[in-house]
Amino acid sequence: MTFSRATRLIHGQANEDRIHGAVKMPIFQSAMYEHGPGGLRYIRLNNTPNQQSLNHKLAMLEGAEEAVVTGSGMAAISSALLSVLKPGDHMLAQDGMYGGTFSFATNMLRDYGITVQFFDADSPEIWGSLLRPETRALYVESITNPLMKVCDLERAVGFARQHNLVSLIDNTFASPVNFRAAEFGFDLSLHSATKYLNGHSDIVAGAIVGRGDLVRRAEKMLRSLGGSLDPHACFLLDRGLQTLFLRIERHNENAERLAKFLQGHSLVSKVNYPGLSSHPRHARAKQLFSGSGGMISFELHTDVDGADRFIDLLQIPIYAPSLGGVESLVTRPAISSHASLSPSERRHFGIADSLVRVSVGIEPADDLIADFAQTLESIERLAA
Repeated sequence: MTFSRATRLIHGQANEDRIHGAVKMPIFQSAMYEHGPGGLRYIRLNNTPNQQSLNHKLAMLEGAEEAVVTGSGMAAISSALLSVLKPGDHMLAQDGMYGGTFSFATNMLRDYGITVQFFDADSPEIWGSLLRPETRALYVESITNPLMKVCDLERAVGFARQHNLVSLIDNTFASPVNFRAAEFGFDLSLHSATKYLNGHSDIVAGAIVGRGDLVRRAEKMLRSLGGSLDPHACFLLDRGLQTLFLRIERHNENAERLAKFLQGHSLVSKVNYPGLSSHPRHARAKQLFSGSGGMISFELHTDVDGADRFIDLLQIPIYAPSLGGVESLVTRPAISSHASLSPSERRHFGIADSLVRVSVGIEPADDLIADFAQTLESIERLAA
């Protein structure tokens, strides 16, 4: 009998996965292993029991052939890109992407002789004009950070196949619960497992999921770069994955309720959330995703100082970078996720300095809405 993904995350692939009958995967705190028939060798080679268990679960989650866990999300992104691109190659990348990826693409890849052309995800009719003979890959995000844009992912997969490009997607914001990127047709799906996959803000990790041959190429690069995940972090990620479906369901519900509240408030000028009918790609998101995720960004009828004052007055969300944990977090992308971009680059992508981003946690939604309501009331009184 084939059980659901949620059940297999909790129980593993089969009963024989249990080491000496242990109900939970033990922490194998050993850097190396005795040579033998099992093929386990060395932590950096990503083939220890803790790493292998996670690799199987991550592949299962997205309906992929293989997966490899990494030491961070950027380790996953850099290893994947460097494994499919070489000096002289060209890549098409969705504009408005995560700041760390943008910096890597425009600085590090350029230093390696790899060029990147950014494209408008809402204009697939012009993608073909951007192709070069040396174009080798297409890179998108399922939901962009921080403006929550949703690319025409079906067209992106089809375009990549038509032109023999490797298709890569950062699926961190959607998570494999809301979007199974590998099963949808992407060659490689990348994650910052620090976020939703782990869900408890206590480790840094990443994952590369997808076609077996491409995952193995990325893993070979990862071994050279040294981006493996240590056994204790593997244990914590494995533990976090077991509640992934429960957590994502709550993130989806809470974020939608909070987004609707914010959209209806007179002090809020704009809300970016794919679950809102006002979102320009709401119909697309509804078709693609099982849920719209836990990330919201919005702007107030105020300046940067007003945005900072708003953040300071909130009681529940913690003023901190990152996202995807059980606790709500709030930040301004201009000084966190996109601080590496110049002011002109942020303006080009539409990221205002006053933009506020919220990673909506799993606290009771009524408490979150009450906190945002009292904070907005305080801002209005101060402005009066």
